[in-house]
Amino acid sequence: MAHDKLFRTQKDIIDDFDFGENTAQVFDDMLSRSVPFYAEIQRMMAEIAGYFAAENTTIYDLGCSTGETLLMLDAIVPPHVTFIGIDSSHEMLKKAQKKLDEAKISHAYNLIQADLNQGLDLNNASVVIMNLTLQFVRPLHREKLIRSIAEGTNERGCLMVVEKVLSANSLINRLYIKFYYDFKKRNGYDELEIRQKREALENILIPYHYDENKQLLLANGFKACDCFFRWYNFCGIIAVK
Repeated sequence: MAHDKLFRTQKDIIDDFDFGENTAQVFDDMLSRSVPFYAEIQRMMAEIAGYFAAENTTIYDLGCSTGETLLMLDAIVPPHVTFIGIDSSHEMLKKAQKKLDEAKISHAYNLIQADLNQGLDLNNASVVIMNLTLQFVRPLHREKLIRSIAEGTNERGCLMVVEKVLSANSLINRLYIKFYYDFKKRNGYDELEIRQKREALENILIPYHYDENKQLLLANGFKACDCFFRWYNFCGIIAVK
């Protein structure tokens, strides 16, 4: 696993964060060091997916990046389920393809390059996963996207969304951000890396409050939702059709 050093050198101009080749090479390390309890979140999502996945249906991983979630699902869900991974980054999909081929996963799968901001056509889904993905969809397009996911999800199917979230209280929000940056420092990131990555993400990662995400899901086709994971400003939400 290549070590994430993308923001270690002082930059005169901070470009918007992207998911191109440089990011793809270090993305697994970035996630493990930047997302609290990332391995446990993955395990929990696979566990939940194992309950909802029905034979002869499809599991969608929207924003599948390097394919780690699909690898986790392979050992848990029923055999006659098809995996579809969608990502906007060609480089991420190349990494995912290599991983899945080398692992010789047992499920049929298809990897598709697509921008979720442009809409989505899915069907016969028993499980849909958006792991740190919805926050990168422009707010203008989120309602239409969630509605299309709900329309393509079977009755009693589920959507899992993992996101950074905002607190309604400014003091609590600042505390959560501080504790998150402390977490990143414990995992080897220095002040410069944290600051420069924050600036790179400022215009493209747009978090909602938990209640906003909940309302988005309930107003666009899902009958119930609840929080299955919470760590300060990170939240996992399950919504059931």
